Amino acid sequence: MELPSGTIRFWDGSGGPLIGADGEVYRACVLTEDALAQIEAAINAEAFTLSLVLSGINEAASNAVWTDYQAGNIVGSIFRVLLQRCDDWEQPTGDPIVKFTGTISNLNFVDQGSDKGIKSTIQVDVANRFTLRSVTNGAVLSDVDQRARGKILNPTAPDDKFCERIPGLKDRTIRWPNW
Repeated sequence: MELPSGTIRFWDGSGGPLIGADGEVYRACVLTEDALAQIEAAINAEAFTLSLVLSGINEAASNAVWTDYQAGNIVGSIFRVLLQRCDDWEQPTGDPIVKFTGTISNLNFVDQGSDKGIKSTIQVDVANRFTLRSVTNGAVLSDVDQRARGKILNPTAPDDKFCERIPGLKDRTIRWPNW
């Protein structure tokens, strides 16, 4: 998470921090099966939002996130998911590959106090580029908006005529299979 107060890095694993090839420190976290399924859906563009719960965050990281949250600087921050190959001893090899990039759209804090201290849980909602397909009133993009968006996402591609072709398909009959 690239927050205004600094970048917070996590790696899926147990144990202590991991020092990346670039010298950056990654904090250990454990992803649940539910979290892995949500990340996979976001990577495959099957979901246009990604909601993750970060629990067991250390006090310094939690305080930094809280400070940014109070200042109103969290929404719009970059959130990336990177994948990296591991060798036979589960040590990272090669360069990480960016598999998902989005922006933080919402953040919720839940603190639970007990005789052992305070446990912070942060729910992060991340929107990806597919969220842009709808506007705030719930309507879909117009043909002009879709073409402009297509030029931004892929400037070398020909004009995106998706919205132009869809109305012509309403009177067509789809036969399956056509033997």
